[in-house]
Amino acid sequence: MSWGTELWDQFDNLDKHTQWGIDFLEKYAKFVKERIEIEQNYAKQLRNLVKKYCPKRSSKDEEPRFTSCIAFYNILNELNDYAGQREVVAEELGHRVYGELLRYSHELKTERKMHLHEGRKAQQYLDMCWKQMDNSKKKFERECREAEKAQQCYERLDNDTNATKADVEKAKQQLNLRTHMADENKNEYAAQLQNFNGEQHKHYYIVIPQIYKHLQEMDERRTIKLSECYKGFADSERKVIPIISKCLDGMISAAKSVDEHRDSQIVIDSFKSGFEPPGDFPFEDYSQHIYRTVSDGTISTPKQEGMKIDAKTTVGKAKGKLWLFGKKPKGPAQEDFSHLPPEQRRKKLQQRIDELNRELQKETDQKDALIKMKDVYEKNPQMGDPSSLQPKLAETMNNMDRLRMEIHKNEAWLSEVEGKVAARGDRRHSSDINHLVTQGRESPEGSYTDDANQEVRSPPQQHSHHNEFDDEFEDDDPLPAIGHCKAMYPFDGHNEGTLAMKEGEILYIIEEDKGDGWTRARRQNGEEGYVPTSYIDVTLEKNSKGAVTYI
Repeated sequence: MSWGTELWDQFDNLDKHTQWGIDFLEKYAKFVKERIEIEQNYAKQLRNLVKKYCPKRSSKDEEPRFTSCIAFYNILNELNDYAGQREVVAEELGHRVYGELLRYSHELKTERKMHLHEGRKAQQYLDMCWKQMDNSKKKFERECREAEKAQQCYERLDNDTNATKADVEKAKQQLNLRTHMADENKNEYAAQLQNFNGEQHKHYYIVIPQIYKHLQEMDERRTIKLSECYKGFADSERKVIPIISKCLDGMISAAKSVDEHRDSQIVIDSFKSGFEPPGDFPFEDYSQHIYRTVSDGTISTPKQEGMKIDAKTTVGKAKGKLWLFGKKPKGPAQEDFSHLPPEQRRKKLQQRIDELNRELQKETDQKDALIKMKDVYEKNPQMGDPSSLQPKLAETMNNMDRLRMEIHKNEAWLSEVEGKVAARGDRRHSSDINHLVTQGRESPEGSYTDDANQEVRSPPQQHSHHNEFDDEFEDDDPLPAIGHCKAMYPFDGHNEGTLAMKEGEILYIIEEDKGDGWTRARRQNGEEGYVPTSYIDVTLEKNSKGAVTYI
């Protein structure tokens, strides 16, 4: 199957076919170019979309904390990586397919032009040989006719009795001349005919088949190149499939990481004020003076006065806490975060202490490095002057002193907040006991019991302290639970500040062991105290901080 033998007379059609092949190649190259533009625009639009919805963080406080937000931003990151893979596809198509097609198209045009030029040149040479042969044939034909005329003229004069001998001789000479010229043209025509036949045979059996063979090979290479480009087109996409799959897996993992309970806890941690709900409004008996006028002995006047004073005090406190359900005007931010609710203030102070400790550790590391460098300079003076490090060392020491003072100041504020929370917890526990007992009499300290011998005794200063802390400490929250523990042994808890527990009892951990062998714990009813660390099995939960609150 060869174009040279099968299509020896289809030069024009082969010219059109090879041109169509190059046009089709360029058409496919245009298709790839448009696909590259689509991929680039798609990637650009994806990146713009990611940029549009990515958080613009101006401070650390604005960083997303909710798992749903973090998952969404992780999905945006994966989508950004996915856009990068689309750019990789476009780049791969540009270099491997589109660029190769352009280069090969230029080569095909050059090669086709050369082969067609050779074919036209061979055809022109054959046409020239045919013209030469045809001219010699026509000249031979013409000389033959002239010789024939000369013969007829000679025969006519030879038979004419009136013709002179000179005319006859002249006609004979003319006949011989024409006959000789006809013989020469005959030989020329024979030679040209033989040459043309040889060139024609060479043209159709050697030259043209060779040229057509080259055109056929060129066209087949074009077809093979198209096949390779088709494959490269698919391979460019297939190469990024593993990374795209990882991006999609990352999106699925981000979706699975959404934790609705954790988000709810973050809402609590973010907005919990630490204040108590407002108490019940007491009954104010405005009919006391009426009944007192009718019968002075019905109601005890001192007790009524005491109740009236307490009622006013309670009402005042209750009215003072009604702002919790409305909008409290925001004051200027204070250095000790005293403008924040107790729980939020405690968290802010703890965060600041952690940051200051990290800065202090950096300064400590820098100081150690400077001291080591100074020792090296003292041992090897040629490496540097030890005194040149003194200003930097002094500056580092000053920074460390400043940071320690800041830490000490913030720890004092934190201790103050935690002390208020603990005092509030004690008051809450006392209030719970008061609400749980049935109708009874009032003890001198303000607690109630059915049996006078089983009164719940509070410190004598409890009532006065309660009034002192009303304005400042009333709205603090208890410390959040950071884990739980199980009592392995019973503990009687006779000492002040300790908490009795039974074997197997489950308690909340609100403060870890500071190294003194005691752990601070809380019961479900809100009672707090210290228990021996060796008596309990502690389980600290990373995500449980602030998750268990006393109501």
